[in-house]
Amino acid sequence: MKAKNVNLLFAFVAVLLFGFSCFCISRMNQTNNQLINCRNHVLEFKEIMLRLKSKSENNRQKVLRQMKHKVAHTTKSSGKVLEKKVNIRDQDEALPNQFEVLKFFLPHLRTAGELYPEIATSKGRAGVSFALGITTINRGNHTYLKQTLTSVLSRMTPEEEEDSVVILSVADTDESYLKSVVRMVKTKFRKQVQSGVLEVISIPTLFYPQTLLDKKAVKDSKSWHIKQVLDFCILMLYAQPKATYYLQLEDDIIAKKMYFTKMKDFVNNLTSKDWLYIEFSVIGFIGKLFRSKDLFDFVRFFLMFYETKPIDILLNDILLLRVCTWGEPLRSCLRRKKEIRIQYRPSLFQHVGTQSSFPGRAQNLKPDKGEAFGQEGEGSIN
Repeated sequence: MKAKNVNLLFAFVAVLLFGFSCFCISRMNQTNNQLINCRNHVLEFKEIMLRLKSKSENNRQKVLRQMKHKVAHTTKSSGKVLEKKVNIRDQDEALPNQFEVLKFFLPHLRTAGELYPEIATSKGRAGVSFALGITTINRGNHTYLKQTLTSVLSRMTPEEEEDSVVILSVADTDESYLKSVVRMVKTKFRKQVQSGVLEVISIPTLFYPQTLLDKKAVKDSKSWHIKQVLDFCILMLYAQPKATYYLQLEDDIIAKKMYFTKMKDFVNNLTSKDWLYIEFSVIGFIGKLFRSKDLFDFVRFFLMFYETKPIDILLNDILLLRVCTWGEPLRSCLRRKKEIRIQYRPSLFQHVGTQSSFPGRAQNLKPDKGEAFGQEGEGSIN
């Protein structure tokens, strides 16, 4: 009897083990099928992403080819000063236009169509490390532009030319001045224009509020500062997608020998990545280097207060807002300015203009004391 009970117990245990084994095998098969399905979904998703990436790259290349083709075609076929009014967007594409931000701050542009500067000469260069922006307006009989461009372009190595673009923005409503600038650039800097390192753009009068176009505004100091802020903002927006870094210059400076090499080496050797901008000149807005990815934030701030202060003062306001906390003593936050505003010494750019772009004003800006132009030395963080 006992033996029979033991046999029944063993049989029962065997059945349980067999059933459990079958259950485990079934679950393993289900799990394996789920893993296979999951892997298939991942592979399918990866394939979709690769197709989208390929399509996006093809679209980007298509747009760039269209832009270069239009520029080349217009250069050959048009005798006008302005080679084309840029519209790099295909009818079937929906690429963002960085100039749409202007409509938010400038009400008179809200009913306008697509906004973009006019192009006098360009090869559509992009994807470089440095974009150098220069604005120019008519100073009458006093002109420093050719001298400025000569120093900026001649003091680059061929390799540095390949990795940069110099953008000259003619911010003058006088079309005759635009024609004279384009004529001078194509004559004196023909090689740089043909290679694409030098571009000339023009800001249409549409961009400016009517109050800045009145004759009285031309002789008004406040209006002059307001227009200058807008000029710089428009140039920044144009340059933003072209390069990793953006350097702001003016049309009455001289660049120091090897300025580009020193600037590039200084930026590449920085250990801190928390800087907001770098000063390669302490004068005004000259020689200020920004990361291009930060330009939209700067432009938005400048446009928010463009009617209140000159642009170099607005830049300092951004600095203070960035480092100072509410209720903190000013002295303590000023000490932290040096952590995000990096200053290179000695200055790499000398201001040479004595005739201001503001009519009737003379100016004699000099470098900091102890920084005579031409003095050799290594850059330092101060």
